[in-house]
Amino acid sequence: MKYFSQFMLFALAIIVLLGMQYQYWMGENGHFEHNKLLAQIEEQQRLNGNQISENNLLRTDVHDLKNGLEAVEEHARLDLGLIKPHETFVQVSTASTTYSR
Repeated sequence: MKYFSQFMLFALAIIVLLGMQYQYWMGENGHFEHNKLLAQIEEQQRLNGNQISENNLLRTDVHDLKNGLEAVEEHARLDLGLIKPHETFVQVSTASTTYSR
């Protein structure tokens, strides 16, 4: 009887240990879930870095538009087709030319 109670206590300790290991590796907040979250954090940080660089570019563009007329004129020329008086508009075609006889 003495050995049986020791065996049962040992078996119970093993079961508890296995349960704790399962929780550590496979549980809701376990090791694998932690690694997935780390991967998601790295991906989000990469996306944030891209957004930061785009925001910095937009911020400099807004600064140029607020503080200088050159940027306004450049946007008007590119987007609206601004041609000032006494300027000549020249359009260069990039299409390939074919000659026929």
